[in-house]
Amino acid sequence: MHESVVIKVTRLPESESVPLPSKMSAGAAGFDLCAAVPNDLTLEPGDIRLIPCGFAMAIPPGYEAQVRPRSGLATKNGITLANSPGTIDSDYRGQVHAPLINLGREAFVIKRGMRIAQMLIQAVPSVQWVEVKDLDETTRGSGGFGHTGS
Repeated sequence: MHESVVIKVTRLPESESVPLPSKMSAGAAGFDLCAAVPNDLTLEPGDIRLIPCGFAMAIPPGYEAQVRPRSGLATKNGITLANSPGTIDSDYRGQVHAPLINLGREAFVIKRGMRIAQMLIQAVPSVQWVEVKDLDETTRGSGGFGHTGS
């Protein structure tokens, strides 16, 4: 079993009816994020809107939150994130938002409480950079994008 991580969360004013992040199944990796919009909001094709989620949180040092698209919204409606995954750092204490973009062909209505994105909590290792003259050789070497095939 994995170590349990405690995330302190505070519901923001006027978001009492919006669900806090939650998993929709026992095997889910991500916590669904819901829209804390005051009224229905229409996302026209090509529009990008920063959608509030109605809460702030305190991620412990050594962790990050990754905000990712929901696969159903992406495949059925073309609704995804303008940056994916988006990172929320452990020292951020503001409201969580999801930068949604409509890549679909039709307008999409975002309703209050609608599940709009998902969030994963991930460990971030401590890293020490070491400058060296030469790097270890590998079979791939410096082969770039598409180098290993299609």
